[in-house]
Amino acid sequence: MSLLSSEAPVVKASVKPPTQTLRARWTRILPGLALLLGVGYSGKLLQMGLKAYGKARHITMPNIEYVLWSILIGAIIGNLLGHRRWFRVFLPGIATYEFWLKLGIVLLGARFLLADVLRLGGVSLALVLIEIFAAIILMVIIGRLFGLGPKLTALLAVGSSVCGVSAIIATQGAIDADEKDASYAIAAILALGAVSLFTYPAIAHALGLSERAYGVWAGLSVDNTAEAAAAGALHSDGAGKIAVLTKTARNATIGLVTLGMALFFAARAGRQFRGSKAAFVWKSFPKFVLGFLLLSALASANVFDSQQLKSLGNLSRWAFLLTFAGVGLRTNLRELFHQGPRPFIVGAMAEVFVAVLTLGMVLAADRIFSL
Repeated sequence: MSLLSSEAPVVKASVKPPTQTLRARWTRILPGLALLLGVGYSGKLLQMGLKAYGKARHITMPNIEYVLWSILIGAIIGNLLGHRRWFRVFLPGIATYEFWLKLGIVLLGARFLLADVLRLGGVSLALVLIEIFAAIILMVIIGRLFGLGPKLTALLAVGSSVCGVSAIIATQGAIDADEKDASYAIAAILALGAVSLFTYPAIAHALGLSERAYGVWAGLSVDNTAEAAAAGALHSDGAGKIAVLTKTARNATIGLVTLGMALFFAARAGRQFRGSKAAFVWKSFPKFVLGFLLLSALASANVFDSQQLKSLGNLSRWAFLLTFAGVGLRTNLRELFHQGPRPFIVGAMAEVFVAVLTLGMVLAADRIFSL
């Protein structure tokens, strides 16, 4: 046997065990994940602190939701420190906000039940559908007139027509909108929603609206559920409950509206694609929207008990807490300010129109059908 073997030596590549690879990934994302949690929870603490301060001193404080605080804190940190070299250690974890966004949207489905829509009644439900279509169409028209980008216009449209911040975040993921567009849309919707707390009760008393009519109006036209409930409760407890019920019916359409927006933008991109349009649309379509619809259908079919629904809802809120922090940390304030006041003007014009339109519809329906 020859000392010199004709066979070449086999060099075995070192393969890291799966546990070691997983540990390395977690090590990379943990700093940024901790930052997301810290920023998001800081926003929640600020909201709770301002509320407690006002209550202790009998001062009416503006109900600024943690969403806006989280985005603001994140934007300040990201724009002041984001260019520093040591800040790069947080970037892999911050990038996971897209995962929390999609997870939050899927889990959000458990909070929107078909039974909530049916409880509202035929007349009020018809008013909800008219409001949604009218608000979206109007926002698109005004957005085009003011030269806003199509995705920013879409975010403002769903925010004002369906359920404010939740709809904006769901649609951002569905149409792949920029963080700055989401930040601008959220800020505009929350700011305009706060105005309703001061104006709606005064208008209701001036017009002599009944408890039910006012509750339906507040639920139809105020964007966020918290503001809708507060605006209704400022009139009476009964009006507050009706406002929440009407608003919940609007909220329940979030899946269909998000689905429509996703299909529209996927088809729009597909027009510039030379291959199979249907295949491109399906490839571009955000599949997690189907997860939202599936979970909503399962919840509506009473597959989950009340405790399970509560747990799924809480998980969704935690996922969104991380999402809002990530949106803020990735928002470029220079690009945001470059937009100028146009999104706020568009949002304000649409909000006024929706408020007047829904008020007219409620007055007419109350006179004809006795809401």
